[in-house]
Amino acid sequence: MQVLFSIVLPIFALIGVGWLARVRGWMGAAGAFEMNRFVVYLGMPALLFQIMAKSSWKQLDQPGFIAAFGLASGAVYAVTVAVSRMRGGALADASLAGLNAAYANVGFIGFPLAMAAFGPSSMMPATITSILTVCVLFGIAVTVVELGVNEGGSIAGILRKVGWSLAQNPMLLSPVLGALYAGFAPPLPEGADRFLSLLAHAASPCALVSLGLFIADQRGRPQIPALSAQVGLKLVGQPALTWLLAEYVFHLSPSMTGLAVVLAALPTGTGPFMLAQMYKREAGGIAGSILVSTVVSVLTISVLVSWFRTTG
Repeated sequence: MQVLFSIVLPIFALIGVGWLARVRGWMGAAGAFEMNRFVVYLGMPALLFQIMAKSSWKQLDQPGFIAAFGLASGAVYAVTVAVSRMRGGALADASLAGLNAAYANVGFIGFPLAMAAFGPSSMMPATITSILTVCVLFGIAVTVVELGVNEGGSIAGILRKVGWSLAQNPMLLSPVLGALYAGFAPPLPEGADRFLSLLAHAASPCALVSLGLFIADQRGRPQIPALSAQVGLKLVGQPALTWLLAEYVFHLSPSMTGLAVVLAALPTGTGPFMLAQMYKREAGGIAGSILVSTVVSVLTISVLVSWFRTTG
C-alpha cells in the first residue's frame, strides 16, 4: 500500500488533474494537443538529450535488457497482427491493433514512474525502452500500415517515406544527438545544462496532464469485451514475456529485470491513436484501450513495483 500511495498514485494523480481540468472546462479542446506538442518537441527531447549527453557510450551497452524488452514487445505486436489477419482484418488495421497491444507509454508515464520507483539510475534504461518503442516498434508499425494502404506500391518508396518521417522525429533525433555529444564534445556547460534541466523537469508533469486531457476528450463508453484481449496482452502478456526473457534467457540482475518488467507493463500510449487518425482508420477502439489500460494499470503497476522493490 505504501508503494501505491507514495509512488504510483502521485503519477496517476497528474493524469487525473488533466482529466478534471478538461471536464471542468479549465482547459479548452486544444489543451491536450498543445501540451502534447510541448512534450514531444521541447520537454521530452531536452530530457532525452540531457540523459544521453551526460552518459557514456558504455552505459548503452545493455544487450540483455534491450533484447528482453524489445523481443517481448515485438512478439506481442507480431502475434496480435497475425491473429487480426486470420480473423479477416485489413493489414493496416491489424498493424494498429498490434501497436495498440505492444506500445508502452514510456515517454509520458515511464520516466516519472521509473525515477520515483527505481531512482536516477533507471533513466538510461528508460531512455533505451523509449527509443525501442517510439522509434523501432512504431517504425515497423508505420511501415506495415503503409504496406496495407498502398497495396501494389513500391517497397523502396514506402521505406523512404517511413525513414524520412522517423528521421524528423525529435524523440529519435534528441537521444542520437545526445549520444554523439557525449562521445565527441566536452561536458555540457553549466548554463546549457540548467536550460535543458528546466525544460526536462517540465516534460513529465506536462506529459501526464496532457494524457489526462486526452482521456477526458474521448466520448462514449469503451467496448470492454472488444478491448479485453489487447489490454490483457499489454498489461499482463507483455510484462510476463519480458520477465521470462529477462530472468531465464538473458539472466538480468533483479533490479534490471524489475525495471524491464515495470516498463513493459505500462499502459498503451497515445502513439497508436495518433497513427490511426493520421491514416483515417477507426480510432475509437484504440482510444478506449488507452483509457481502460491506463485506469487498470494503477493496480497492476502498484503490484509489480511493490514486488520488485521487495525482491530486488
